[in-house]
Amino acid sequence: MNKFSFFMPTKMVFGPDVVREAGAGLALGKKALIVTGRSSARRSGALDDVLSVLPGEYVVFDQVENNPSVETVIEGGKVAKEEGCDYVLAIGGGSPLDAAKVMAVLAVNDAHPLQLYKDGWQNRALPIVAIPTTAGTGSEVTQYAVLTIAEEQTKKGLGGPDLFPQVAYLDPKYTESLPLDVTIDTAVDALSHLVESYLSQRATEASELPALQGIALWGTTIPALRKKVIDREARAALLLASSLGGIAIAQTGTALVHALGYSLTYYDGLPHGRANGVCMPAYLEYTKTVAPERVDTILELLELPSLAAFGGLMHELFAGIGGTLQLSAETIEHYVTKAMLTKNIKNSLGDPSAEDLARILSRGSDPRS
Repeated sequence: MNKFSFFMPTKMVFGPDVVREAGAGLALGKKALIVTGRSSARRSGALDDVLSVLPGEYVVFDQVENNPSVETVIEGGKVAKEEGCDYVLAIGGGSPLDAAKVMAVLAVNDAHPLQLYKDGWQNRALPIVAIPTTAGTGSEVTQYAVLTIAEEQTKKGLGGPDLFPQVAYLDPKYTESLPLDVTIDTAVDALSHLVESYLSQRATEASELPALQGIALWGTTIPALRKKVIDREARAALLLASSLGGIAIAQTGTALVHALGYSLTYYDGLPHGRANGVCMPAYLEYTKTVAPERVDTILELLELPSLAAFGGLMHELFAGIGGTLQLSAETIEHYVTKAMLTKNIKNSLGDPSAEDLARILSRGSDPRS
């Protein structure tokens, strides 16, 4: 057994009505910066639940867009400073949760967000409460925050131990108001985290446990996802699988699927989970050449007979919502060049080459191929 470390400081509270039951314990200070997207926190009922029990003062910052920008987190950090907030409460999918983490840093550090990538930060971020309303990113249990960096024309992750939320409240009912396409996109995002963590160069005996459990749990939801009728039981399984994926990648990071997916999101507008999903079949095909037993384990846990069946599942899930690529050779070369600059590639099994990445993107034009 190899030497490893495992750090997971976030307290998870899972189940129906956990926010209301937390009561005054929801507060981590005297005044909260409540960070949300523009509508999901209200539509899901999560914001109402928070406000019904939250003691003390608060200010709501509800301007976080999909794929949050540097400008947005600057504004949120400024509000937190001016209002004297001493903790951050984030409600939403990965975008509000990630943005809230950076705002928690900027509230107590005089720095531009781009400086944080280069130099880190001196003062510990404000404590964070995370309440996810999607079952995808697992951001409620990770030390990562991903922003859209216009200057570099990509999405880019930032990390630090104080970006782990102090506590995460997970209630499956908050995902019930999601449109079907968002439910599917975020579900596939969760699967990509679980798979990439298990297939990571940095995987350990400890990180593999949540990854494998999460893959098996995700597999139980395949019939509901195929029918595109996702009841609360399936949503509960997806939400827990998403958090298990977050726990896993908190230890290992992600791999080449994310490196390629960032460009598909930035340039082509594919939602993050869908961008990962169209690359996963060819990624697994590539990985089977270097770690066949691991790919076979994933298929077995998903109860899928072959890689072709996995590709068929991705095609079936994205049917009608747009899940194919039509990329020119020049575009593929550009995306591969950007991906090769990321740490995610070194994190992938088999030392993938630019040619390998180009082949994966080319095959992404039809996940069944």
